[in-house]
Amino acid sequence: MDSSENGKKPVIAVAMGDPSGISPELLARLLREPDLRDAARYVIFGDKRLLDLGAADAGLDPDVQIAASEDALPAKADKPVFIDLANHDPADLQRGKATLAGGKAATENFRRALRFAASGKADAVFFTPFNKAAMRFAYPGYDDEIRFVRDAIGFEGPASEFNVLDTLWNARVTSHIPLSAVAENITQERILRALALADANLRAAGFDPPRIAVAGINPHAGDGGNFGRDEIETIEPAVKAAKARGFTVEGPFPSDTVFLRAKNGDFDAVLTMYHDQGQIAMKLMGFDRGVTLIGGFPFPICTPAHGTAYEIAGKGIANLGASRAALSLAIKMAKDGKEPGRAAA
Repeated sequence: MDSSENGKKPVIAVAMGDPSGISPELLARLLREPDLRDAARYVIFGDKRLLDLGAADAGLDPDVQIAASEDALPAKADKPVFIDLANHDPADLQRGKATLAGGKAATENFRRALRFAASGKADAVFFTPFNKAAMRFAYPGYDDEIRFVRDAIGFEGPASEFNVLDTLWNARVTSHIPLSAVAENITQERILRALALADANLRAAGFDPPRIAVAGINPHAGDGGNFGRDEIETIEPAVKAAKARGFTVEGPFPSDTVFLRAKNGDFDAVLTMYHDQGQIAMKLMGFDRGVTLIGGFPFPICTPAHGTAYEIAGKGIANLGASRAALSLAIKMAKDGKEPGRAAA
């Protein structure tokens, strides 16, 4: 089912996320969105019984075609293809709780979708929300999705998470590390690598050229050295080096105001120095529409930026906004046909 020929719809490999939350309902709802259904072809990995539960919560029929495995895909399918792994007995489902069984199912679904894309059979990967505690039950080495993807497909190049809200992006130099370790991990080399990766992924999403603002790390971007010299000695030289390489980049700017400028259209993306520096701003501006892009791999990987919403699992009231935005971004980047990870290497 590859889409290498011009004019063909992209193929999206879909992994059902944590079954104890709203993932089955979100997936069932997405599969009945007419514009999304028509925009791509889908190969979905999960347990059909759980999809049916999610569909019952939402009060609809997901209308999929069942396949036994990746090797038994129909040559032509007029419906999304669901590979039924039968990997989580609904009788064991504990809604609203992180479980080993849920973690095992989610990790298997994700691994199979990733390897399917890595084999060249899909152009992008999309997954409904995971629960990190459940993932760790099943996969003790699980730090975050980036680590898992590396392990699953054997990829060693630079990769990063990006948060996307409508047309505004947030990239970051450091991610899932303690705050106490951030400053020592901010180097010119890492800032340049993050800028290169951000530029490549933004271009793959249609920005040409992407305009990137760089945030400082200290209050008021160091206030001329009064509150630290990281901006003067590390961040500003990295910005100058990036400009010399042809990137459209400015900064460093105080992190408490740079997102206001970006929101007003001065920039397409903000590169922050650590995780919450950008996450807080982005989620405050649009939690129900936020997307997480895992970029740098040979194919884009997208998911809604929110979590599993255990508190509303099974109630049939899950908000589709962020999932719709995430799947739409996966389709857009898949259509482009670029491999941003290799472009940034």
